[in-house]
Amino acid sequence: MVVDLYCSGNAVKGLISEYGVSEVTIYKWIKRYSSISLDDGNHVTTDDFIKLQKQMRYQEENKIL
Repeated sequence: MVVDLYCSGNAVKGLISEYGVSEVTIYKWIKRYSSISLDDGNHVTTDDFIKLQKQMRYQEENKIL
């Protein structure tokens, strides 16, 4: 929710005072949960992308075994 508020134009300083979260935490959340647009029009978060990469590595390891 904080990331959505930031993306809709709210200032980080306002979010800090409203939700009592540190500035560093908010910026970590923004980096982790902001969506990335793909070429096919879909959107994923950085967190989703990292999970997909781990899943693909796991599947590759299983193929090798």
